Amino acid sequence: MSLLLLMLISFACNPGSGKNQNQVLIQVPIVELQPMSITLPKTYVSDIQAVQFVEVRAKVEGFVDRIYVDEGQFVKKGQNLFQLTSNEYNEMVNSANARLFQARAEAQAAQLEVDRLKVLVDKNIIARSEYQLALSKKAVAESAISEAESMLKNAKTGLSYTTIKAPFDGIVDRIPYKTGSLVTAGDLLTNITDISEIFAYYKVTENEYLQYMRAKIENETLDDQEVSLILSDGVYYENKGRLETMEADFERGTGSIAFRVRFPNPDQLIKHGSTGKVEMSETLEDIFLIPQKSTFEIQDYNYVYIVDKNNKVRVRSFKPLQRFGVFYIADGFEPGDRIIFEGIQQVKDGMEIMPELTPEKDVYDTLVKS
Repeated sequence: MSLLLLMLISFACNPGSGKNQNQVLIQVPIVELQPMSITLPKTYVSDIQAVQFVEVRAKVEGFVDRIYVDEGQFVKKGQNLFQLTSNEYNEMVNSANARLFQARAEAQAAQLEVDRLKVLVDKNIIARSEYQLALSKKAVAESAISEAESMLKNAKTGLSYTTIKAPFDGIVDRIPYKTGSLVTAGDLLTNITDISEIFAYYKVTENEYLQYMRAKIENETLDDQEVSLILSDGVYYENKGRLETMEADFERGTGSIAFRVRFPNPDQLIKHGSTGKVEMSETLEDIFLIPQKSTFEIQDYNYVYIVDKNNKVRVRSFKPLQRFGVFYIADGFEPGDRIIFEGIQQVKDGMEIMPELTPEKDVYDTLVKS
């Protein structure tokens, strides 16, 4: 009886002891946040173009007399591509040659007349006015030579236009006109593309442009960074590219500006007009990786459970910067902050738990692989 009385007195002096002894704290895995630096891949849809792409058009009218090449053939600069009928232009050259010969003969005759009259004038046999008239005729004859030479040059130029040559080393595109077809000045005969190298154009937003320019001003330019190209089949192109330049103005409507990357194309795998994506890396410093499984969302806001030093759970909102696999990238946390890693359905705000620290390797390596 005395023992029972002592127990009742002890319980009365410590009214909370019964609650503490009966309360069972649940064990919940947590992760301790530490700032880190990560490198993120960034991809952009790109428009791929040959380093040189030229339309080969007829400069004069005529029939296609000969086609020296075939579609898809590699040609060298200056190599003959097409021959148009040239009889008319040959006649123009012959006529211009004849006119030049005549003009030179007339000029020579005028020079002889000047020489003859000069002797007579010196002997006071004829008036000096006749000599002056002869000099004028000589000047007219010499101007006729210049005119005839110009006509011959134009005729030869017209004749040269009947032979169409390759403007540079490249590959012949489709040939729409066949032998015997009539073409007029300006008609497209084919295209020549030089794909020894290719350009990949991709567009960035104004914010991304400003980030790039600020980094460039601080001598942290991305110009030396290697850029990858992902082809339309999802395979990475084996050759890396270099960022070269950008457009001068932002595109109205979209507010974007295009950058240009040059890629070597020694095997000519990539053709003009292909599609793909350029990929480059971006390094983020002093950020926190928040596992998505540790978060919940309410009305477009993201939340985690923070565990304080007394092992009590507190709700904390945060704004993700972007996704990274199965993580959110975020800032605004403090080094050493502890958050609920798994089992967020078992806890609520203000609840006391028994935290179980999850090793960093299990948090990040396992989730990245998943």
